[in-house]
Amino acid sequence: MSYRLGVDVGGTFTDLLLLNENGGQFWRGKVPSTPHDPSVAVIDGTKRICAEAGIEPGAISHFLHGTTVATNAVLQGRGAIVGLVVTEGYRQVMQVARSFVPGGLAGWIIWPKPTPMALLENTVEVKGRMDAQGNEVRPLNDDDIRTALLKLKANGVEAITICLMNSYLNGAHETHVAKIAAEVFPEAPVSLSHEVLPEMQEYERTLTTVANSAMRPVVGTYVRNLRNELRNLGMNGRINLLRSDGGLMSAEKAELHPVSLLMSGPAGGVAGAIWVARHAGLKNILTLDVGGTSTDVALIENGEPRLQRTTEVGHLSVRASSLDVRTVGAGGGSIAHVPELTKALRVGPQSAGAVPGPACYGRGGDLATVSDANLVLGYLPEKLLGGRMMLDKTAATAAVQKVADAMGVDLMQAARGIIDIVNENMFGALRMISVQQGYDPREFALMGFGGAGSLHSNAVAKLMGSWPVVVPISPGVLCAAGDATTRMRSEVGRSFSLRRSATSNAQVLAALSDMAGQARAALTGDGVPENEITLKFEIDTRYFGQGFVVPMPVDIHDFKADGISKLADAFDAEHRRLFTFNMETEHELVNLRCVALGRELELEVHEIPKGDGNPKAARLNDHRMWVDGAWHDGAVYERTLLKAGDKIPGPAIVVEMDSTALILPGCVAEVDRLGNILINPV
Repeated sequence: MSYRLGVDVGGTFTDLLLLNENGGQFWRGKVPSTPHDPSVAVIDGTKRICAEAGIEPGAISHFLHGTTVATNAVLQGRGAIVGLVVTEGYRQVMQVARSFVPGGLAGWIIWPKPTPMALLENTVEVKGRMDAQGNEVRPLNDDDIRTALLKLKANGVEAITICLMNSYLNGAHETHVAKIAAEVFPEAPVSLSHEVLPEMQEYERTLTTVANSAMRPVVGTYVRNLRNELRNLGMNGRINLLRSDGGLMSAEKAELHPVSLLMSGPAGGVAGAIWVARHAGLKNILTLDVGGTSTDVALIENGEPRLQRTTEVGHLSVRASSLDVRTVGAGGGSIAHVPELTKALRVGPQSAGAVPGPACYGRGGDLATVSDANLVLGYLPEKLLGGRMMLDKTAATAAVQKVADAMGVDLMQAARGIIDIVNENMFGALRMISVQQGYDPREFALMGFGGAGSLHSNAVAKLMGSWPVVVPISPGVLCAAGDATTRMRSEVGRSFSLRRSATSNAQVLAALSDMAGQARAALTGDGVPENEITLKFEIDTRYFGQGFVVPMPVDIHDFKADGISKLADAFDAEHRRLFTFNMETEHELVNLRCVALGRELELEVHEIPKGDGNPKAARLNDHRMWVDGAWHDGAVYERTLLKAGDKIPGPAIVVEMDSTALILPGCVAEVDRLGNILINPV
């Protein structure tokens, strides 16, 4: 038998999902995360889930991992000290940056400019120059290069970035400098801009490559340690990491290009949501991934997630494809506090994390969190993880009471206030991903997952008008399911930057064909059979003189038949849809892109037994919940005992090993044939 293990590391818990590729059976696991070294929880969870399934780790053919190691390295400033080599005259490229200041008109007055990832004292110039067509106009000088690199070595840099003018057209100079750098810095990783991002715009290319260099030692150490630990367990299968764009890359490539992992964690949830939606017959989905520290939201239209060409983490914005995911500091561990000055309740973004965790976890935490408020209100049962984890209601009540006392209100008002604020924060994030981008949320279902997503999704859906609320099977480990069910992906891009009159169909096709070969080679090098690879193409297009581009999907067969003419017509239509007007200016093809995809995982979908609509067999006990300022009588149901067609009126709680779903008064939940719970207003 062949098994796939998906592992997603969160701020509070590490989630695991083990799949039998032959029969479709699955096992799920959840262990506390270990922030000091995430691999400890990964290895511990792998041992546990293999023991539960009765297999040896050697039976795992694919280990698929979503990680926040690269993200945390950026947010916590733990990247390597980067030395930057640039063309003579461009030493200040990182300091000049872009003339954009976030905030209002006078934002520059109070904006603390971030420290560049490559400091000026660690930036050196070399002679030699390529022109705008990629032709050498001035040769390199080896003595000059060696002198510059020795200066960086004296400064103690730990990673090298080489980014020379116009190298996206001709990388020969960068390659030559890299050879000398390998002699001067035999242990330091070297990143070349024409390999990381072969596109024009010097600052974006430099910043992206510098970020890649800064993360290489951190990510490389983590990946190597994890690989060694897994091999010691006897697992000899392939190890793949989830990219920011929702595809998979090999562990070896992740060590070389960690900039592609910046949104690896949130991407797993989106991939899992697509998997669930496809089999449930849903096309338009808003996702609500609520973990212990943060909430990630995304939009899926017609079964496809929105992609963006930039990845943003904190103040860092790099040119790398990623799923369009928005994050807010609102999770089960978000800490509620009342500032002395304003006496106004605040929730997050600070989090209790895994250590010490919410007060109700009984690990020494004494600050009120969202989880504590949910427990006090009756939205959470006192047993989690299938009874393996008991919550301390007394400690939760004491923590929330401190907030109530600081505000001068009673206990239940304070607890409800905490939940209302965190729900509004989630609502705001969903509005950014939908309303502010021209989408009507009423045309989308809302899928809540993560440890606390299904606790909050019903309330957030009422704010959004998004129905039905979808509670997938095992929502607490859906990110791990996304890791386990997504497919290999490789992307190749290059700048083209030619007006329509200056190029031809044949020239574009030749470039796309060359890129297709590179993308295919990257996947076959990772062990993907040639006959399982599919290709997608995209051309960034604009009117000549515009400062932005519109990515246009290209069907290669249509392009062979109709060429640039059909692309231009499609661009005009999309430009009018986005901006309500067209221009008479000539079209320009700016960037070309080819994406190679491995085969989609084909698992047998199991339908659950059909019931008579009455969920009484799954009813565990009566339960009271505080809703709309009063106590309501409800019930607790065991999800594994529900049958297709069962209808559960709110208020109610549905519990399972990895998550808890809340059904509010005025709503009713129905179980579909695959076991998903669909909540709608009565």
